[in-house]
Amino acid sequence: MPAQTTQHPGTPIDRQQVGIWEVLRFVVELFAFVSLAVWGFIAWPLPWNIVIGIAAPLLAILLWAVFRSPRAVVRIDTFGKAIVEIIVMTAAAFAWWDLGQPVVAVVFALVALVSGVVNGRRELE
Repeated sequence: MPAQTTQHPGTPIDRQQVGIWEVLRFVVELFAFVSLAVWGFIAWPLPWNIVIGIAAPLLAILLWAVFRSPRAVVRIDTFGKAIVEIIVMTAAAFAWWDLGQPVVAVVFALVALVSGVVNGRRELE
């Protein structure tokens, strides 16, 4: 039985379908932020590991929230959004490479690339 929703008269129901690509994209974003935190805490000596372990993912989240998220503070065109996404995802891939995990870096980069291309094509439609 489908779920019923309460709707005020005259207001349209705004439902977005969440598919596999949206879920994959969200997981890739979270993995990128966590990757930068792991890199910061592991790759640097004390006390810098605390600073970079917090600052690196925080900077990436800030960039994403300001320019790339669906509710971005600053509206930029699709090309600008792609640049921000490339910067964040490349930083996460290089973080794994720097940690001595080239397989994780390459697999993450490929998954992020596919996710970004699919999302970019959807935004251009």
